[in-house]
Amino acid sequence: MQIIKLNATDSTNSFLKDLSVDSKLNDFTVVVAEKQTSGRGQMNTVWVSEPSKNLMFSVYAQFTNLNIQNQTFLNFAVAISMFELLDKLNVPKLAVKWPNDIMSEKKKICGILIENVLKGSNINASIIGIGLNVNQSSFPEFLPDASSLKMILGKEFDLDKVLNQFLEALKFNLNLLKKERFQELEEKYLNVLYKKNIPSMFKDTKNVLFMGKIIGVNTNNGKLQIELSDETIQEFALKEVSFA
Repeated sequence: MQIIKLNATDSTNSFLKDLSVDSKLNDFTVVVAEKQTSGRGQMNTVWVSEPSKNLMFSVYAQFTNLNIQNQTFLNFAVAISMFELLDKLNVPKLAVKWPNDIMSEKKKICGILIENVLKGSNINASIIGIGLNVNQSSFPEFLPDASSLKMILGKEFDLDKVLNQFLEALKFNLNLLKKERFQELEEKYLNVLYKKNIPSMFKDTKNVLFMGKIIGVNTNNGKLQIELSDETIQEFALKEVSFA
């Protein structure tokens, strides 16, 4: 494992992606930045982070025989790894909010962005971007749902130690993925999925409100499965549904 530390970059995912084009990278090459000028989240959202306070990093993971149809299990493996790390740190009321936001007491403390490098129908490599709020003590007003380990647990953490603990968990769960232990990954993910089997109010893209409960994730397409009040099951892609 090689860890590259940067003072600043636009995005660790972009840096690692460019590096992979220009160089032959080893499996589990990690890029860590103290500051990101253009941190990215899901669906072109922006990741805001105070310099030197949090963990902003990307991991280059190689695969030899991972079909694109199984990319949902890759997402499971990454989200589970972060959940397991934070659980060991005694972060309370943890859950994974589909697809891969990590929540504590309904506050978001970690975001994940996975970008795949394809070769035919297989994932040749993945660039796994992580933004984990660690030692930041406040967030802008436009981020009312953001929190950090320091805000939740009342103490500061060694960033390098937290990073290494996460990488250990990620190696373990990616190994399950490479061994095609898909059912095990799915069970671990569904066990910690936010609001699973709890009747909740949702809102679709047309701002229509409806009641339903999350029952799972379609592993073929990654869509969220919600059972409606009439007991039919509807599937939603990212940004097609939200909690009301």
